[in-house]
Amino acid sequence: MANQQGAKITVHWLNKSRGQRIIWLLEELGLEYEIKVYKRNAEFRAPASLKEIHPLGKSPTITIEAPGVEKPLVLAESGPIIEYLSEHFGRQLIPQRYPEGKDGMIGAETEEWLRYRYLIHYGEGTLMTIMIIALIVNNIRGAPVLFFLKPITRAIANKVDGSFTNPELETNLTFLEDYLSKSPNDGQFFCGTNLSGADIMMTFALEGAVKRAPMNETSYPKLYSYVRRMQARDAYKRAGERVTEASGEKYIPFSDLDM
Repeated sequence: MANQQGAKITVHWLNKSRGQRIIWLLEELGLEYEIKVYKRNAEFRAPASLKEIHPLGKSPTITIEAPGVEKPLVLAESGPIIEYLSEHFGRQLIPQRYPEGKDGMIGAETEEWLRYRYLIHYGEGTLMTIMIIALIVNNIRGAPVLFFLKPITRAIANKVDGSFTNPELETNLTFLEDYLSKSPNDGQFFCGTNLSGADIMMTFALEGAVKRAPMNETSYPKLYSYVRRMQARDAYKRAGERVTEASGEKYIPFSDLDM
C-alpha cells in the first residue's frame, strides 16, 4: 500500500471514456479513492455537471484534497494525471532515467526512460487521435439519414478510411508491433521488465484497435497478446469491479464494446 499522505482522491469518471485507465492506475498503486460517476447524454457527450469540475468537462479528471493545502488540486488529461500520481505515489511506474554516475547528461538517458517519455505523449498525441477519427467516420457511415443519402455518407466514410484512417492505423500498429517486440523483457511491457505508466496510457487505445483494426493473434500477435495480458492483471480487473459497483452498470472493456 502506497503512502497516501492523507490525500483524498476523487476520480470524475465518465462512462466509455479514458477515465477508466486512471481507475486502473490507482488500483495498481494501491491508493484509496472515490469515484463520482457521470453518464453521457443522447448525443454521447459528457453532462454539463462535469464542467463544474473542469471548464472543458472532459474525463479523465481527478481532484486531490491534501492536508494543509487550501484548495483542491484539479488535474485533467491522462498523461499529466499518470505522471503526477506516479511521481508522488508510485515511482516504480517510472523507469530509471539515468545510469549510475550519468545524472543530467544529455543523451545518457536509459532506453527504458526514453520509451516511457515517448509513449506517455504518443498514446494520446498520435494513436488516440487516429482512433477518434476512426470512431467519427464510423458514426458518419451509420448515421440515420434518408435512404437516398445513405450511399453518399457511406462513400464519404469509405473515402476517409481508405485514404487516411486505415493506412495511418496500419502504419502505427506495425510500428508498435515492432516497438513492443524490441522492448526489454521480450515485449512483456513497453518500457522494461515491469509495468510502467506508459503501459497504462497505451492500453486503452490498443483496446480500441482490437475491434477497429482488427487486431488479433494473426494480424498483430504481439500487440494482441499484450492487450489481453494487461486486461488479465488483478488491478485491471479490480478497476472494472469498482466501476461496476459505483455506476450500477457492468464495466465492459473498450476492446469488447460494440462499436
